[in-house]
Amino acid sequence: MDEDITIINESTRYEKIKNFFINNKNKLITIFVILILLLCGYFFYKDLEKKNKVKLSNKYNTATADFIAGNKSKVENDLIEIVNKKDTAYSPLALYFLVDNKIINERKKINELFDIVINETSLEKEIKNLIIYKKALYNSDFETENNLIKMLKPITSSESIWKSHGLYLLGEYFYSKNEKQKSKDFFSQIISLENSNSDIKIEAQKRLNRDFSE
Repeated sequence: MDEDITIINESTRYEKIKNFFINNKNKLITIFVILILLLCGYFFYKDLEKKNKVKLSNKYNTATADFIAGNKSKVENDLIEIVNKKDTAYSPLALYFLVDNKIINERKKINELFDIVINETSLEKEIKNLIIYKKALYNSDFETENNLIKMLKPITSSESIWKSHGLYLLGEYFYSKNEKQKSKDFFSQIISLENSNSDIKIEAQKRLNRDFSE
């Protein structure tokens, strides 16, 4: 008797499954096709992304090689194009190369490129903070104190690993303006930070001992 009930239950279960597939055949086919298309789209996107990365790498290497060889006619445009691609690796590298080698003399143009990398490129938080610091460093000879403080605020008001660098830059900035008390305040903040960069902390302490000791 129990065996008969088991057979009937299995037969009923089989019929339910069979009917489910028959009744929902079109939906299941549609779902299957969508899944296949999504997988194909994903692999196509990854392949395209890889190819684009290789193109950017080649373009960056060619531009830097041309600069070193003295063939500078296309270098600026090629590096700006790389920055505008908003690539997480090569856009910052292209920007650094432009700044470090003084390829562009227009400060406004450089700051626009900094803003593209900072605001429009999907960077890890601390990489972004590093570029904010580099932007402030680039502008430190030109900007007003309010603008420089505002520029560095995302770093100096956080627990970023670049916080001590930002504070040191402000300390040096105010020292160069002969605003000794403001300068001392920033150097003192570095000393009191738990996660200050060790080298920056040593330099800040030297500054305090040498220039602010009474």
